[in-house]
Amino acid sequence: MKKSDTPVVKDLVLIGGGHSHVAVLKRFGMKPVPGVRLTLICRDAHTPYSGMLPGYVAGHYTYDEAHIDLGALARFANARFYHSTVTGLDLTQKQVLCDDRPPVIYDLVSINTGSKPNTAFVPGATETVVPVKPINLFLDRWEALRDRALNHDGAMTIAVVGAGAGGVEILLAIQYRLRQVLKEAGKPFDQITYHLFNDSAEIMPTHNARVRKCFETALLDRGVSIHASDAVVEVLPGKLRTAAGSQVEADEILWVTAAGAPDWPAKAGLDVDDNGFIKVGDTLQSISHPEVFAAGDIAAVVNHPRPKSGVFAVRQGKPLERNLRRLLLGKSPRPFRPQKKFLSLVSTGDKYAVASRGGFSIKGPDVWRWKDWIDRRFMDKFNDLPEMDEDEETDLPDGLASADVVKEISAIAMRCGGCGAKVGATVLSRALNNLEPADRDDVLIGLHEPDDAAVVEVPTGKVIVHTVDYFRSMVDDPYVFGKIAANHSLGDIYAMGGEPQTALAVATIPFGIEAKVEDTLTQMMSGAMEILNDTNCSLVGGHTSEGPELSLGFAVNGLIDKDKIMRKGGMRPGDKLLVTKPIGTGTLFAADMRHKAKGRWIASALNHMVMSNYKSAQCLVEHGSQAATDITGFGLLGHLVEMVRASEVDVVLELDAVPLMDGAIDTVKAGIVSSLQPQNVRLRRAVANLEEAGKDPRYPLIFDPQTAGGLLASVPADQAEHCVAALKELDYAETKIVGEVLEQSDRLEPIMIRV
Repeated sequence: MKKSDTPVVKDLVLIGGGHSHVAVLKRFGMKPVPGVRLTLICRDAHTPYSGMLPGYVAGHYTYDEAHIDLGALARFANARFYHSTVTGLDLTQKQVLCDDRPPVIYDLVSINTGSKPNTAFVPGATETVVPVKPINLFLDRWEALRDRALNHDGAMTIAVVGAGAGGVEILLAIQYRLRQVLKEAGKPFDQITYHLFNDSAEIMPTHNARVRKCFETALLDRGVSIHASDAVVEVLPGKLRTAAGSQVEADEILWVTAAGAPDWPAKAGLDVDDNGFIKVGDTLQSISHPEVFAAGDIAAVVNHPRPKSGVFAVRQGKPLERNLRRLLLGKSPRPFRPQKKFLSLVSTGDKYAVASRGGFSIKGPDVWRWKDWIDRRFMDKFNDLPEMDEDEETDLPDGLASADVVKEISAIAMRCGGCGAKVGATVLSRALNNLEPADRDDVLIGLHEPDDAAVVEVPTGKVIVHTVDYFRSMVDDPYVFGKIAANHSLGDIYAMGGEPQTALAVATIPFGIEAKVEDTLTQMMSGAMEILNDTNCSLVGGHTSEGPELSLGFAVNGLIDKDKIMRKGGMRPGDKLLVTKPIGTGTLFAADMRHKAKGRWIASALNHMVMSNYKSAQCLVEHGSQAATDITGFGLLGHLVEMVRASEVDVVLELDAVPLMDGAIDTVKAGIVSSLQPQNVRLRRAVANLEEAGKDPRYPLIFDPQTAGGLLASVPADQAEHCVAALKELDYAETKIVGEVLEQSDRLEPIMIRV
């Protein structure tokens, strides 16, 4: 995230990565509002564009062509990106409630989460069918459906419930794609039958008669059985029952009926319509809570009701951003009137489409090419982001801050150094009061004791392991950063084979008004506390100050038996080398800073970084390991050199066996490396076959500095395979044997890299 000297005075939170919100993010990125902290909360790193969904299913588009990268877009907008699912709102405290993190405060909040399948009114549907909305969940299930069809022997039946434009279009796309993949596999493609169920007499009732006739002909020509005026009233495993009393067996059932709304907006106390959609006025504000905005499918514009269609969400993006900006600046919002008629471009699976607007329609391959051009142009706006000027205004716009906030900002400008830079006692106590450190009998005085230092006991027969780590945030989510920092700091304890006992935190929080500082500290320490408590490591105190950047570290004590210490110098000839996590964080986050990393790459990397090494270290000890280290700033090769020299051995490193994070090879090939990489590369002098190894595209990654990386360990050869299997059962799924330990030779270069 781009750093700013401007204190945060307002929080704008966007819930969901729908079509309206991507426009808001883009426009705030092009013209930010100093003093406004923007946060996006969404469960997915990439959001699908509904206009390209049928084309993606049909195989005409790749994943990246049909999805907007929310990670890159959020970074462009200088927004914090929280990967989470929203479960509710506290409208009194102005907090967004999430399923896996502390509440998120807001001054303004906007909701653009789309809709969910409306299956509750049909018995058995919720448990059985594949809903097409939300789209991102459908796409995962579509891949599984495609694989099942490819591996299915004999006849198969696919049913689609709902014959609006969405149901018809998705059925034709699925039929086209399955025909292609079965043909490529040399399998018969005429053994799949298709059924389309509709509760009305006509398909696509919102379109004119010529369009309906065109698609009815296409369906019949392709052998689709249309069940008109025959609503599905019950879904059984492998079977549908209709209002007319007929039963149709189906191997796969897709649900594309009228959309439904999640229940949390109504439970929160927002005014909703009979279907649960948030009622909004012409300014897109909730009619019951003006600090809440809503757009897209989740919104019901009371004065201008419209169908649930992506075109309206796209058109709402600009007025939504304008009114959010105006309220933040203390101005009145402006009304917005959506258009009544809109152009629909509906495809038939193959590269053929029909254009429809009111009574007008045209069709043909040229219409599909037109649709393709429109869709790609839309996606380019969000996936091809311009480079931004790093300069940023530091003065707050008139109207953003109240008089009380202005006074607090003036105080920020005159912050003291030394102990005067501490976070205020009231803020600190409020942030820490909700934290519950692990309760250990050997902690005599801990976090909530009013003393100058912690006091702990050392159990009989144990020795103490000390370590310390501290670094600035590389992610924009303080909760996730807290997890990463705690994990990273505990790594040295695990690498020695120890058990964490206590931790002291050292934190720096960016300057800001009191409420914002408290929120950031609460979020960060909540994440850290989760990691510490999971390993029974008690947080017993620390020091918190204000500064220009968010930073966090821990001084950690651990306990260990003298005879079970794993040392860097413990490798023995014949041992196998193991790595428990993939590498690549350095290049990936360097790429992310340049908007060159895909959101899913960063999301995957974060999942690895918040995964503790605790169980993997225990597993290594149980399988006879006497040498281990955690892979951090020096990179895989740097830490391997430390072990080789301390153990007085040679090693062979199998480069193709080293596990790599998704996207790491792509970013390295693009020439993007961490700022620490050049220093790490100096250790190449330890490589015997440098010229040969240096030609491999994976070679730069062994110098890549890691944050919260995995363990590098040696294990006796007869235990290595068993150890790998045990680690994978513990969810270290990418554990690999990456080499072997040899007797020390006369070479000056102890490491041979096999490519």
